[in-house]
Amino acid sequence: MYLEKFRLDGQVALVTGGGQAIGLASVEALAEAGAKVIIADRDPAIAANGQAAMKAKGYDVDVAIMDVTNSARVDAVAAEVLKTHGKIDILVNNAGIARSETPAETVTDEHWLNVIDVNLNGTFWCCRAFGNAMLKAGSGKIVNIGSMSGFIVNKPQEQAFYNASKAAVHHLTKSLAAEWGARGVRVNAVAPTYINTPLNAFVKTKPAMWDAWIGGTPMGRMGEVEEIASVVLFLASEASSLMTGSIVVVDGGYTCW
Repeated sequence: MYLEKFRLDGQVALVTGGGQAIGLASVEALAEAGAKVIIADRDPAIAANGQAAMKAKGYDVDVAIMDVTNSARVDAVAAEVLKTHGKIDILVNNAGIARSETPAETVTDEHWLNVIDVNLNGTFWCCRAFGNAMLKAGSGKIVNIGSMSGFIVNKPQEQAFYNASKAAVHHLTKSLAAEWGARGVRVNAVAPTYINTPLNAFVKTKPAMWDAWIGGTPMGRMGEVEEIASVVLFLASEASSLMTGSIVVVDGGYTCW
């Protein structure tokens, strides 16, 4: 009875930034649970590599080339998904970028707008496009990837604009959940800690920062992409049927201090 609640047989899911790291792990988790999954990524090569990796594991996933900052393209992909599959059950807004070690007084307009455009605007454009289809169907699940940085000020790196973008994603999640809950669409978010991905590879060359990250984590390590994908699967499934507007912190205890 209970394990069946995690099954996604017959459901259609799309994962933005789905060609690598947390996105690709989420694609695999959803596919393993039975969903038909679409990798949405702005980089054709990364998307193709992700698709090939899933094919090697026995999962037939589709690809959509999509830059989440282009609202017209997001709308077009949503229309394509509906035309091909007839519905969209699950949206995972994973696409995101970061710029650590950038003091606030040195942030350029371009840097600020770039981070906000991908992390916040892109998340909303996707929620709007695919959420409309879900609302018409009377059901759907949206999982946004936020960050523990939406709750804290990280140290020692300075990244005010990234932190602000993720805090906004958390509040957007709650706001959409409040608006759409009675109409059958659940909206939740995952707030990860530092995850072992290409985005964070730079820290391994910076001993002081590495010591701060790991020393500040009670579990004493970075997270792995599979540990976030498992929570994405939970939030995308009926195992979390009473949850909406929740921000699930997965941080190895980092925010306990």
